[in-house]
Amino acid sequence: MPIMKRILITGAAGFLGSHLCDRFIKEGYLVIGMDNLITGDLKNIEHLFKLENFEFYHHDITKFVHVPGKLDYILHFASPASPIDYLKIPIQTLKVGSLGTHNLLGLARVKKARILIASTSEVYGDPLVHPQTEEYYGNVNTIGPRGVYDEAKRFQESITMAYHTFHGVETRIVRIFNTYGPRMRLNDGRVIPAFIGQAIRGEDLTIFGDGMQTRSFCYVDDQVEGIFRLLHSDYVYPVNIGNPDEITIKDFAEEIIKLTGTNQKVVYHPLPINDPLQRQPDISKAKELLGWEAKVGRAEGMKITYEYFKSLSPEELSKEEHKDFSNYIK
Repeated sequence: MPIMKRILITGAAGFLGSHLCDRFIKEGYLVIGMDNLITGDLKNIEHLFKLENFEFYHHDITKFVHVPGKLDYILHFASPASPIDYLKIPIQTLKVGSLGTHNLLGLARVKKARILIASTSEVYGDPLVHPQTEEYYGNVNTIGPRGVYDEAKRFQESITMAYHTFHGVETRIVRIFNTYGPRMRLNDGRVIPAFIGQAIRGEDLTIFGDGMQTRSFCYVDDQVEGIFRLLHSDYVYPVNIGNPDEITIKDFAEEIIKLTGTNQKVVYHPLPINDPLQRQPDISKAKELLGWEAKVGRAEGMKITYEYFKSLSPEELSKEEHKDFSNYIK
């Protein structure tokens, strides 16, 4: 009988991390989930606790990371990922991208494990090139409010490549574009949970700016498939994984009103500082190297996502704040 491969997934209780745990369990891996629960939620992975091939460590990866036994792969998905979170916990966001990544690269080196790190389309900042290719270096304000996330991810890419070239560690880098689906957190500052939450509660839909800024939304199952293929590929440089189907936020608000059958007004507020005006991946590399492209259309994916949000309790839907960071802010 073949020996099962063992994988460590950080940020396991988060939105993407929990879906990755599901996928690797399904593929027959022994999965170790790790999360300090600063933005993650155990309810995203509680269905896995009864399984023999899943274990969970409640741990902060900015501290020393020890995992006993052999390790074949590491997926580094620990990080606040919503603007509301990283503006409230800027130091923790920078630390998980720098110290946390350093610790995991050290672990990968010792264990001779292959490590894939989750980078982001935010490394492109407010792009001057459209759509964004992996060769574009970005337009990022290092000292702006969003810089804590953007620069943490840019540093993460740099130290990962340094460990690859200097120590020969097997590394992979995925640049994730806007992803959505079940287990997203309401009120986390991202447009899909914000709009759906407002529609379900009967509130007006809030658009920041004139609504002409664009986003490209990728359904979570497509994103997970792209990550899975990249991990098992031989390519060490960054790869964009996202859905290039671009839409303006104004048109997207209209789609949400239609999907939810509500008749809310759309209200406009000033655009936050350094909020990117265009976001669309060039996925030529993913197509060529991984044979990957998004399969789930927005209409289908949003229907599933809406059903998930509708299934939440009235108490969860009415919560204005979903995380209390007071214990983490010293």
